[in-house]
Amino acid sequence: MSERMLTVSSSPHAFTQDDTRSVMLDMCIALVFPLAIAVYFFGPRALVLTVISVASCVLFEVLVCKILKRAVPVGDLSAVVTGLFLAFCLPVSVPVWLPVVGALFAMVVVKQLYGGLGKNFLNPALAARAFLFAAWPALMTAWSKITLPPFTDALPAFRTVSVPDALSAATPLKLLKVGQLPDLSLWDAFRGEMAGSMGEISALMLLVAGVFLVVRRVITPRIPLCYIATVAVLTFAFPRFGAPNLEWMLWQLLSGGLMLGAIFMATDYSTSPVTKRGQVLYGIGCGVLTVCIRYFGSYPEGVCYSILLMNTAVWLLDKLGLPRRFGVRRFDRFFAHFRKKQPGGGGVK
Repeated sequence: MSERMLTVSSSPHAFTQDDTRSVMLDMCIALVFPLAIAVYFFGPRALVLTVISVASCVLFEVLVCKILKRAVPVGDLSAVVTGLFLAFCLPVSVPVWLPVVGALFAMVVVKQLYGGLGKNFLNPALAARAFLFAAWPALMTAWSKITLPPFTDALPAFRTVSVPDALSAATPLKLLKVGQLPDLSLWDAFRGEMAGSMGEISALMLLVAGVFLVVRRVITPRIPLCYIATVAVLTFAFPRFGAPNLEWMLWQLLSGGLMLGAIFMATDYSTSPVTKRGQVLYGIGCGVLTVCIRYFGSYPEGVCYSILLMNTAVWLLDKLGLPRRFGVRRFDRFFAHFRKKQPGGGGVK
């Protein structure tokens, strides 16, 4: 008998070859697809910003772990994945120092100050994007036009560009916000030939990456399907400005960061529910908030803030998603936490 078989430990009694590093490695492989299409459409600057973002996340994680005298977890590749996510949330026209600032906020404030991987309650990349948008809104909404090889008219790879030079294209969501259907085909939008953040433009590549992660069992399709389906149902049922129902719905699905957020951001292990019912409620909640922000907010996009808001409710959704114990009515255990104790210090009312 092997020593492993004689070891008695707490449940769950399961063994697997997967660990944090293998999961993050699969995530990095999947992210190659949207990164490749971003470099193809935007030019070498997209790759330069991504490398800077990844290197900054790794560097800040090493530094803060050294300062706090913690084990340096760079080998688990989680900092690399955060750097990729952060780069994908940025326009290609941002200055090269902006991902460095975003990486500092993501790795130090959002992740390590809360204890490190698995203890943060917000998605680090999305929180950093929200911070950058609040601090430098002009830079975060300066959309560059699509360029194709040989990139003769692409933005310079390293030099900072001025905001007026970068404001050469409007995103489909910005046009939809004012009641205009984009002047390009749905196929162009599906494959990624439109303005937007680096990692959000191609629904095709994001879906390919999502299928890869589902096949590898890195993510469950429950959250992305509930998220996307909720947005699809609401936008089909309630189109705006007299637009055709189906066309309005398809533009809402293919535009902005919906696919990127639903497949990659909303499924983050640390900031999403673990119960099946909680995951369904989480996906539906993200979808409802996304549509509400897009329809009624001043900002045309709503994916980032909807996921961050739902991140704060994960503990609640997991409690609601717990299986019902025999003989106990559904949600009784949940509501017991909010009832006042009797004056005598007894049990729960």
